[in-house]
Amino acid sequence: MDLVNSSDEFFLINATVSPTTLESWDDATLLSLQISISAMLAIVTLATALSNAFVIATIFLTRKLHTPANFLIGSLAATDLLVSILVMPISIVYTVSKTWTLGQIVCDIWLSSDITFCTASILHLCVIALDRYWAITDALEYSKRRTMRRAALMIAVVWVISVSISLPPLFWRQAKAHEELTECMVNTDQISYTLYSTFGAFYVPTVLLMILYGRIYVAARSRIFKMPATSGKRFTAAQLIQNSAGSSLCSLNSTSNQEGQLHPGGAGGGGGGGGGSPLFTNSVKVKLADSVLERKRLCAAREKKATKTLGIILGAFIVCWLPFFVFTLVMGVCKDCWFHPVLFDVFTWLGYLNSLINPVIYTVFNDDFKQAFHKFTKFKRCY
Repeated sequence: MDLVNSSDEFFLINATVSPTTLESWDDATLLSLQISISAMLAIVTLATALSNAFVIATIFLTRKLHTPANFLIGSLAATDLLVSILVMPISIVYTVSKTWTLGQIVCDIWLSSDITFCTASILHLCVIALDRYWAITDALEYSKRRTMRRAALMIAVVWVISVSISLPPLFWRQAKAHEELTECMVNTDQISYTLYSTFGAFYVPTVLLMILYGRIYVAARSRIFKMPATSGKRFTAAQLIQNSAGSSLCSLNSTSNQEGQLHPGGAGGGGGGGGGSPLFTNSVKVKLADSVLERKRLCAAREKKATKTLGIILGAFIVCWLPFFVFTLVMGVCKDCWFHPVLFDVFTWLGYLNSLINPVIYTVFNDDFKQAFHKFTKFKRCY
């Protein structure tokens, strides 16, 4: 009896709480969550735009950075800047509202921009790695061919491939003119396109990146541990050749001209005063040897840092984009598989995050960019 009375009292209490009150509480919580998510994604978008704009401005304003390698990095920053301006803001609205309200035309433009710019960003990492690989394995020959024109050609190839991947979805429209479009997504019913786009935009470039970075790592390690021979040969001097990712590789050039300049009488059989004396010649050789070892240590340190930077770039790229492309491939191939819609949003924004990580890595680990940043901030303080 007491149990029945308690149960009646429970239902009486709940009856006083109207459904509208409970619904309004849910709406308030949902609104608060949407505002929080919007603010967080807006901060990521703004940080992406500012960081990439800084990289572009730094390269443009610093004459020292006007090199083909940095031209590729600047092009990558410009691509990531386009992602932050044309893709991410609309994605914020769509992620939070869960409903597409901008129409078919805007949907087509947004999807094409998303696929094109994100693919171009990924492929830029490939051409930067390829440029770095050629520079470290064939330094003398590639330094002659490493021009702005060659870099521009590599960038043009990147954009041609990116556009070719983004165009096919435009040939089938998601809705007819009289139908209302409620979602804006790539049609995964076309399995052939899903395979073509995922492999062209991610899986093939990832394999290429891993092969290139593996060979770069081996080549850099061999340069670090390879010491210049000094017995029975003329002394050599290390020359730093600037490369992408703020690194340098060491090539050994003969210093016979330097020795001739330091002791002009030495090559002529002892003429010309004290310049050809044994004591003077020995002191010059000792200085040259110290210079070689010091530069070799400098090269080794820079190569080690460059190799570490490349590893971080590759790791960040895989962590950011692998979940999205695995998810996309599984959804296109497995029609019976089901995933929570939130997962797609999380993986999409994780991929966008790579556009923020790229300029941060190059700025933090590139000494030239850091020096330019300090000069840039000092210039700003003057005003």
